[in-house]
This record gives sequence, C-alpha cells and structure tokens, in this order.
Amino acid sequence: KFQNYLTPENTVPDKMLPYPWEPCIIAGGGWSWVPDAKYRSARLVVRMLVDIVSKGGNLLLNIAPSPEGTWDDGAYLLLEDVGKWMRVNAEAIYNSRPRAPYKEGKTCLTSGKDGAIYVIYLADENENEIPSKIWLSSVQPPGGAKVKMLGTQAELNWIKVGNGFMIEVPEALQKKPPCSYAWTFKVSETK
Repeated sequence: KFQNYLTPENTVPDKMLPYPWEPCIIAGGGWSWVPDAKYRSARLVVRMLVDIVSKGGNLLLNIAPSPEGTWDDGAYLLLEDVGKWMRVNAEAIYNSRPRAPYKEGKTCLTSGKDGAIYVIYLADENENEIPSKIWLSSVQPPGGAKVKMLGTQAELNWIKVGNGFMIEVPEALQKKPPCSYAWTFKVSETK
C-alpha cells in the first residue's frame, strides 16, 4: 500500500491493473552489463510498449551501461528503431489513456485527451504490409467520424459492421506503410 507504482519485473500483466504500474523489462543481457548481449528486436519492444500502454501502464526498458559508461551497438540500434516508430505514432502513446476493451485480436486501443480513439494494429513477425481491412467488433465511431493513419495525410473509408466497424486501407498504403512493426489509425469526431 506504500508503493506509488507496481513494478512487475520482466513480465507484462494480462489485463489493466487498478493502480499505476510499469513493468521493468530487460532490453538485452541482464540488469547489469553483459558483454556481447543479445537485444530484443524493435518489433518485440514496440509490440510490448503498445500492449502495456493500452492497459494503462508505462514501459521501463533497462539497458545497462558497460563499466566505461557505454552501451553495446545493439542497444543503440534497438533504440534507434523504436525511435523511428515513435516519431510516427507518438500521439497514440504519450498522454494517452486506456480504452476498453484494450485489445481485440491484433489491435490495441488507446484514447487521446480530445476523445480520439487510436487503433494500433500489431504486425506479426513476417508481416510487412498492412491488411486491406482492419475490423473491430467492440468499438464503433459516431457517424461522420474521420479515420486517418498516423504518418500519412490520407483520410480512410470506414463502414459500420454490427456493433463495430471496418477500416479500408488503400493498396498504396498497404504496400508502403509509414513505419514498421505496428500501424496506428486515428478515429476522431468531426467538429
């Protein structure tokens, strides 16, 4: 009861927790410096970050410096790749809020302070193109809402399907996405 954050080590809870939390995750090697450490892939770290944030958590990614205060090249490469992804998708991560049901299939959800819904599609290991359709059964935007893909200016078509909706992704975006690993669709009401 005297903690201000719960910090599960090297594990991500399966669901949202009712208090502030951030899992402490080793990026590679160990908690302290390990020579020639093998680092997690940027794809895995991005997936983990999105999963954690969609459940209201914060990711603490441990990278241990050498006795000289330097990092392995693998650590720099990992952070550079994650940074490229964040430059496109940061608004779905920073200052976002969890949005029930948090995760549906290969998508995670967050909300912005302005009420925008972010649908973040997590690509599988060998998935480098966006699917032509992204479907959610648990969320439905109000009529007239706009859907845009972060990193592009394209406004995408969407249609109501049952209690959910489906986003249609044009072929040009499918084949040339603005980033790797996970793609974010912003759903906002028109005003």
